[in-house]
Amino acid sequence: MTFSSRITRSPIPFDPARGQDAAEPFGDFSNEVRGLIAGAAGCSPYIAGLLARDGAWLRDVLDHPDAALQDELVRIAQLPLPDLAQGLRVAKRRIALLAGIADLGGVWTLEDVTQALSNLADGAVDVALKRLVGAEIARGKIPGQTGDDAGTAAGMVSIAMGKGGAYELNYSSDIDLICLFDETRFDVNDFHDARSAFVRVTRKMAVLLSDLTADGYVFRTDLRLRPDPSVTPVCLSMEAAESYYESVGRTWERAAYIKARASAGDIAAGEGFLKTLTPFVWRKHLDFVAIQDAHDMRLRIREHKGLGGKITLKGHNMKLGRGGIREIEFFTQTRQLIAGGRDPALRCRGTVDGLAALAHAGWVPPADADVLTDHYRHHREVEHRLQMINDAQTHDLPGGDDGMARLAAFIGVEDAAMRTDLRARLEEVHAMTEGFFAPDATAPTSRGASDFGDDITARWLTYPALRSDRAVEIFDRLKPRLLNAMQDAAKPQEALLAFDGFLAGLPAGVQVFSLFEANPPLTQLIIDIAATAPALAHYLGRNSAVFDAVIGGDFFADWPGCDVLTKDLTGVLDRAPDYEARLDSARRWMKEWHFRIGVHHLRGLIDADNAGRQYSALARAVLAAIFPVVEAHMATKHGPPPGRGAVVVAMGSLGAGRIHAASDLDLILIYDGQGEDASIGPRPLQTRAYYARLTKALVTSLTAPMAEGRLYEVDMRLRPSGGKGPVATAFSGFEGYQMGDAWTWEHLALTRALVVAGDAALGDDIESVRSKVLAAKSGNDAVRADVADMRRRIAQAKSTDGPWDAKIGAGRLQDIELTGQMVALLAGHTGRATQDQIAAGVAAGRLSDADGAALIAAAGLCWTVQAAAQLLVGGALGDATLAEGARRFMARETGMDDMDALAAHMETVCQSANDAITRLVGDGDDKG
Repeated sequence: MTFSSRITRSPIPFDPARGQDAAEPFGDFSNEVRGLIAGAAGCSPYIAGLLARDGAWLRDVLDHPDAALQDELVRIAQLPLPDLAQGLRVAKRRIALLAGIADLGGVWTLEDVTQALSNLADGAVDVALKRLVGAEIARGKIPGQTGDDAGTAAGMVSIAMGKGGAYELNYSSDIDLICLFDETRFDVNDFHDARSAFVRVTRKMAVLLSDLTADGYVFRTDLRLRPDPSVTPVCLSMEAAESYYESVGRTWERAAYIKARASAGDIAAGEGFLKTLTPFVWRKHLDFVAIQDAHDMRLRIREHKGLGGKITLKGHNMKLGRGGIREIEFFTQTRQLIAGGRDPALRCRGTVDGLAALAHAGWVPPADADVLTDHYRHHREVEHRLQMINDAQTHDLPGGDDGMARLAAFIGVEDAAMRTDLRARLEEVHAMTEGFFAPDATAPTSRGASDFGDDITARWLTYPALRSDRAVEIFDRLKPRLLNAMQDAAKPQEALLAFDGFLAGLPAGVQVFSLFEANPPLTQLIIDIAATAPALAHYLGRNSAVFDAVIGGDFFADWPGCDVLTKDLTGVLDRAPDYEARLDSARRWMKEWHFRIGVHHLRGLIDADNAGRQYSALARAVLAAIFPVVEAHMATKHGPPPGRGAVVVAMGSLGAGRIHAASDLDLILIYDGQGEDASIGPRPLQTRAYYARLTKALVTSLTAPMAEGRLYEVDMRLRPSGGKGPVATAFSGFEGYQMGDAWTWEHLALTRALVVAGDAALGDDIESVRSKVLAAKSGNDAVRADVADMRRRIAQAKSTDGPWDAKIGAGRLQDIELTGQMVALLAGHTGRATQDQIAAGVAAGRLSDADGAALIAAAGLCWTVQAAAQLLVGGALGDATLAEGARRFMARETGMDDMDALAAHMETVCQSANDAITRLVGDGDDKG
């Protein structure tokens, strides 16, 4: 396809005579090409000059512009040091001319143009670094390096920042570079000599590229984005740069590194450096503090540049002015900083790509992203035209009518139409971005009693969350909204007291307060939680990062299921850099999902039964994902597991598939060493010791208090022989023990055993043994007497804690679950859920229909009360005084009008269940 056939637009010659002169040498080309050349030269004295100098070259390559670009890039990569200055300038002129004509004719897209200019910058910097480093090596100035090391610039790298890093260089951009070197390539005694050499290289490179000669210049080079440029050398060691960012790096530097790219020299070392900065740039939690930082930066730029006030076209700065390019970039980058730590898909260098990713992830409405993308592209093309006119690094619209008319002609539209369109675009960009950074300039004021909560709020400034001036500043803006929401609660004072507990538990406030300020619905959510569930509010005070999940977009979506959760957590753990980071990542992940279940339950989106199943699925997913991580970590020290490995078996409520918000996990570990004596690894262990240590490592991975807290508490007393048995159970003796030596309580526990992690084949074998044992032990009526004795001893050891104690007591949850296990064992039934076990007992004739119904009804009511109590107050209700919101929640969950009615109903239902159990097993009085 010829260049002519690809032309879709053309400038209008502003100086027809000059345009005609420039087009004359293109007589052999089509009218479209000649018109394009005439329009370009007629509007731009700079392009006219390029045509006069390099027009012959352009004529030769015009029908193959993409190939011509690549040929120039190949040519400069081969230039020797003496020819660099002139050779690079020739390449700059040629590519500038080619890109300008291809841009003006619509042959290349905006992205094609900026990519071409950025590739030229990369190539120029790369060849300059390598030749200059080679010269230093030849002079013996870079210790320990040979001529071959010049190919990687001896560990020196240029990090392209800003538009260059994102392949977005404009027509007359300078290039922002940070020059670094890999200090690990040098002996410590040679460090200063190496650094001195790289500093010389950097200075020579900047001069080589920037100096204006008879052949022009290559790129103006700016080295001021490096750490603390007023006191640091122009080339730093990577270690020094990393130390700076970790200790004093600021938000604007984080934003700058969104676009950062290793562009020249030792690319591999540069990419390694950028990877080390990932935690600095991309925070693990949603970072709404970035909004205020970016807004403050915008205001400082406006003030410094005198760009405040209404939009006036003449002289308006298309980059920094209101509604300009920087507004769109700030909008995009700030959103990326907020969420990019949690979603790697948002870590795009380009502005257009960033907007698309944000829209896809739900952080920006797709329609808004489309509008901003269209305006961004148009703004960039206007910027290019401004710079093409005289090769000036300007972003200002012309200050006079003549200049505006020239610009309109260059764009190829009428002057009046250009002004109308441009003003509308600037106004729309400003409205959209200003609404994000400063959505409401008027702070809310408190409603209701002016002294509401003064006795409590007076102590807030003493809390850790409000120890910094910045936290206090943000909270002062947030406080009226919080107090208004509390006064709207059914019992404002109760809501205030619960919120006070939340605030007192916060270790720091800036992040959380910024999150609330940027997301007003969260303010209402925390007040709703405080007014209803003080235990959940207290949990939030210690785990405030879980609020991130609410903003993630799918917080109120359908429950994904255990398999999806396992896959998701496995991906999270795979991305963590080391073992400790994996354990912390698991804690963050689990707590967000745990919080989600609690909120869904609190808001009535799920009932107690569904909440219990979701908590159980969450715990199983954690175990399934984290056990392989623990195994792999163990293998690095002691070698792979001997034999075919181990499985984790869930017991108790977890095995039955239903736990509550505060449940611990009943677990056992079963291994099959297949006769192997020991592991094979750096520090081998005997097989039994290996699996004992693996068990302890698993428990530690779940229970150890880390930066992100604990995952779960673990109870392993349901293993064979209970607390006196080995912590890890050998499969070789498991069946024999269960068949011959196990106690009745162990067989009862086996009815709810479920393999949740580890070797699948071993898990299948264990399930086969479980089924065989339950079948063999079925029909043994001696179980009844044993269970009756257990009930008696439980009653003697524990008494019911008030009328709302759902767990302990005759006919209550523990009693009913024990009965379910008993009838399942008598029937040889392999089902694990209490309701299924009771149904199996009815089907086997062990229970009457009426008694089965009584047990199931009592189990459902008791579970509802138990789950609610754990969510609301973190334990049994007992005689606790419930807040009004909690009482309404209990009424909704149980269908009772008030707590007294609930107590009476529980007494009736549980007595019926107790009667049914007593008819089945007796009262145990005949047992001594």
